Amino acid sequence: MKTHVKALVVGGGAVGTGIAYHLARAGWSDVMLLERDELTSGSTWHAAGLLPLFNMSYATSHIHDYSVKFYKTLEEETGLNAGFSVVGNLRMAQTDARMDEYRLYASTAETVGIPYEWLTSAEIKDRWPLVRTEDLKGAIFHPTDGYINPADVTMAMAKGARQRGVLIERKWQVDGYHWTGDHWDVTVTKMVEKGGNLVPSDEQTVIHAEHVVTATGNHAQRTAKLLGIKIPAIPVEHQYIVTEPDPALVEWRKDHPEHPVLRDADAKWYVREERGGWILGPYERGAPARFLYDVPESFRADLFPLDLERIEEEYMSMIHRLPSSETVGLKDDYNGPICYTPDGNPLVGPAPGLRNMWLAEGFSFGITAAGGTGYYLAQMMVEGEAEIDMASLDPKRYGAWMTTEYAARKNEECYEHVFVLHHPDEEREACRPLRTGPVYDRQKALGAQFGCVNAFERPNYYGPLDAPDSFDHDARSFRRGDWWQYAKAEAEAIRKDVGLIDATAFTKHLVRGPGATGFLDKFTCNKLPKVGRINLTYALTDAGTTRTEYTIVRLGEDEYYLVSAGAWTAYDADYLMKSAEDFMGAGGGYVDIHDVTTQWGVFAIAGPKSRDVLREIVKDADPATVLGNKRFPWLSMRDIELGMCPVRAIRVAYTGELGWELHHPIEMQTYLWDLLLEAGEKHGMKLVGARAQNWLRQEKSYRAFGNELGRDATPLEADLPRFIDLSKEFHGKAALEATGVRSKCVTLLIDGPQDADPWGREALYDGDTKVGRLTSGGYSVHFGKSIGMGYVSPVLAVPGTKLKVRMLNELWDAEIVEDSPYDPKNEVIRKDA
Repeated sequence: MKTHVKALVVGGGAVGTGIAYHLARAGWSDVMLLERDELTSGSTWHAAGLLPLFNMSYATSHIHDYSVKFYKTLEEETGLNAGFSVVGNLRMAQTDARMDEYRLYASTAETVGIPYEWLTSAEIKDRWPLVRTEDLKGAIFHPTDGYINPADVTMAMAKGARQRGVLIERKWQVDGYHWTGDHWDVTVTKMVEKGGNLVPSDEQTVIHAEHVVTATGNHAQRTAKLLGIKIPAIPVEHQYIVTEPDPALVEWRKDHPEHPVLRDADAKWYVREERGGWILGPYERGAPARFLYDVPESFRADLFPLDLERIEEEYMSMIHRLPSSETVGLKDDYNGPICYTPDGNPLVGPAPGLRNMWLAEGFSFGITAAGGTGYYLAQMMVEGEAEIDMASLDPKRYGAWMTTEYAARKNEECYEHVFVLHHPDEEREACRPLRTGPVYDRQKALGAQFGCVNAFERPNYYGPLDAPDSFDHDARSFRRGDWWQYAKAEAEAIRKDVGLIDATAFTKHLVRGPGATGFLDKFTCNKLPKVGRINLTYALTDAGTTRTEYTIVRLGEDEYYLVSAGAWTAYDADYLMKSAEDFMGAGGGYVDIHDVTTQWGVFAIAGPKSRDVLREIVKDADPATVLGNKRFPWLSMRDIELGMCPVRAIRVAYTGELGWELHHPIEMQTYLWDLLLEAGEKHGMKLVGARAQNWLRQEKSYRAFGNELGRDATPLEADLPRFIDLSKEFHGKAALEATGVRSKCVTLLIDGPQDADPWGREALYDGDTKVGRLTSGGYSVHFGKSIGMGYVSPVLAVPGTKLKVRMLNELWDAEIVEDSPYDPKNEVIRKDA
């Protein structure tokens, strides 16, 4: 066995072989893959091999699209037939809401370039008369996908990898990882057959690898223990059954092509043909998580007992949809482990806290994702960044708060929700509430309807208290749901009077020490603020794209308070820590960094009357002037006292109104909350949630990380040159300048339907030509119409340009407007006392 390699891939399923293949194709000639058993012996062997393109995630859609196209090329390259049956995928709908889901998805598919067709129930019946259609509203059809043989495609990728120089070693188990400072020493043990089990032998060796990729599937918890990290990838039972031949199907196939993969999403199953019969794969309630801590050594290419009672409802609904299947017997059954994550997206990218350790874990659709994961992960490893933003799949989207119990329960919920309507405003219930601020119960009593960000509860909006029985707080919609009227009233309150927002979920870091100024100056692209002032700035990737957005508050000459997005705490912390280590390792001064997110609460008060509310409770020798422009100018920080609460007040407002962020000791939060509500009552202060805030920030063209800001666009492409100081040196500067402006971020006002607003996933058109996509969407209370932000070519990024946006399968008029269409000169936000 070779003991020195550039990259070691651990795991020989479809995902692992796809990664090894693409690393070699990307130019790394010294790659090895290890498999503890035989290739495909994990979940790959019992997978149904479906290749669904349907996905609400932009990044995952790209991954799946690449896989489907790539698998069609493997036979020409390797001589092995991957067993790809391009029969298409028919996703049926029983309700209007389901059709709305498909319409929203279809616009996302257009931004990726995935083809689709619409079919009525009559057209379905005409093409496939065995399908009962009288209770269907219609369907979306993908003609380019279908299903594939998982073992065949894995072996084809393995052969392609070998042809490119990859070494594949079977029956070797990883038993230890040790980082030496410039490479990994990986201890591996030879596995041998004994009594039908696979057990470790006495033969061990150490492999020296510059990079390691783990694609260990069901064994992810063992991998996590060996690495000393948390990986929320835990398998859930998935069962499917194979029927005996259906005489009606056999007769139909004598002179007709194979049925597409059928998905009755409202019945929670997929069905495809198999040797004259049918395969039924349900996603039922009650499927349990397995292997929460480790996979037993006795479990190899094994299955669990079938639980037919658990899938009885789905089985009966298959008979309803395919009446000819009622008299057909069962031939085979499978119930095996399939890995999930709490949000259903895989974990792809650098491991938290570790160098040159890459994770590719938690694939619930591993066959569909294997090729694309290999392609984009190889780009990240070889080139430093992928061509698409992979942040939504980053393993560090879950922090240290994540536990085994949380992952298991959320993964079970995720399995159950595979075919549950994926509303853009959905809020799943499992494991909630988990992380709450001290005022959670007070907010709940006042009608707060919570969203969950990084497992932290924050109000999305405040519903009615006077008639709770007549209002469905759990109602979701692809259009303007029941919540819309309350978010609108909250947004109007901030524009006209004053509102209070709980922003405690913000990520907060304290950076200090003799090297802090030098480090942050190179780490971020904007000038550092003076003491007592703040600046908005960006940390860039190696490719010059946006890695993180920070509000930097300078507390002292070498002391800084960094505020970033609440959903990305561990993600930001990891990059900040590693970058500081690199800075100090290169001879920079000492930098001390602390994550203080849970030590500080944040309330944002905003609106024309926000100063009036604060004057009621501020303690100062001259309350009339303490909040004025002379003593407290825009974009500055002051330590003030509100009643008995010391507050780090920052004069900035994400809503674009006169306002302050009130950062306070978390243990004083309930006191400050009560104080603010009492002071605000006489000024008509309204409690405001995240949805209204999201609308308002778009009126100011404030970019959001994960939407307009990401690793696929530079800050120049986000049209933020005012936050870039090209006179200094900073990480990613050369790449930023070399990239130029490939596309540009714009704000659009949209004359859309009367009952819907864009969600930020829609395609943009110039006539019949697709020219871009939205990254955010909502409603503008100031302009009285829909609003959105997105990217188009620089030629089109001019105020006054007329475009179209795809919403609910129709094209609606949209116009690019000037940046910050509300208060473009910032006169409101700078207003003096």
